[in-house]
Amino acid sequence: QLQLVESGGDLVQAGGSLRLSCVASGTPYSIRDMGWYRQAPGKERDLVAVVGRDGSTNYAISVKGRFTISRDNAKNTVYLQMNSLKPEDTAVYFCNARIKRTPWSSELDYWGQGTQVTVSS
Repeated sequence: QLQLVESGGDLVQAGGSLRLSCVASGTPYSIRDMGWYRQAPGKERDLVAVVGRDGSTNYAISVKGRFTISRDNAKNTVYLQMNSLKPEDTAVYFCNARIKRTPWSSELDYWGQGTQVTVSS
């Protein structure tokens, strides 16, 4: 069964770093965009960063220069390196991927279960 599995969330002090990972298991046929979203308590889920299959990237203004998204197509994995973390980065981080399961299927959005990132001041 195809699913996204995240790891790497933790409690860290302000100014610290974390690296999130997300692997798409279940042998998808193809993966187009892979990205990270986050949702703080009482707020909507917002885009953090996205990376295309060709490596092109896009970032939220609030994380530009501090976060780096990358992917390993051979491993169906996307990473989010987070540096200079701030308390306002505290949220549940969700992995997202646009996947075709077979050559004949439509692309669908898949979501991970979320991983908690907490930044203390």
